[in-house]
Amino acid sequence: MPDMTANIEIERKFLVAGDGWRSLADSGTVISQGYLAEQGTLSIRIRRYGERGILTIKKGQDARRRMEFEYDVPLAEAEQMLQELCPSPPLSKTRYRVPHDGRTWEVDVFHGVNEGLVMAEIEFGEGEEIGALPDWAGREVTDDRRYLNGSLYKSPWSTWGPAEGSR
Repeated sequence: MPDMTANIEIERKFLVAGDGWRSLADSGTVISQGYLAEQGTLSIRIRRYGERGILTIKKGQDARRRMEFEYDVPLAEAEQMLQELCPSPPLSKTRYRVPHDGRTWEVDVFHGVNEGLVMAEIEFGEGEEIGALPDWAGREVTDDRRYLNGSLYKSPWSTWGPAEGSR
């Protein structure tokens, strides 16, 4: 029987406070992603990740721990799916990889309708702890479903009112 824990994504997300991460970051990778289907806690997305096309299927009630399957697809096909099969313009961001405390954090700087939003996430294995948080990790938003990429795709950050505490 296959090891199903290999298909489990465990992550935590934080808003980023300040620019202290920038001097440690790599040069970044531009990401465009759209959603082909969403139903309940299931989402199927297509992503251009730099020069790669990636199809991802995610499912899970808990934003901290979800089942995830990823597959490479030809870049030209990924571009076509983004343009012709996704109902909204792609979500756009640049992802930076930032080392901290022996782990690699991912910092996403959003563009377009989510401009101004900067989030950091850390993935870890079953039973592992994330260790010390970097000083640039602000408020945790892991359990706030508005900060899921699929939610930001449908309800961009720029449309949230100030009463929602988003800024």
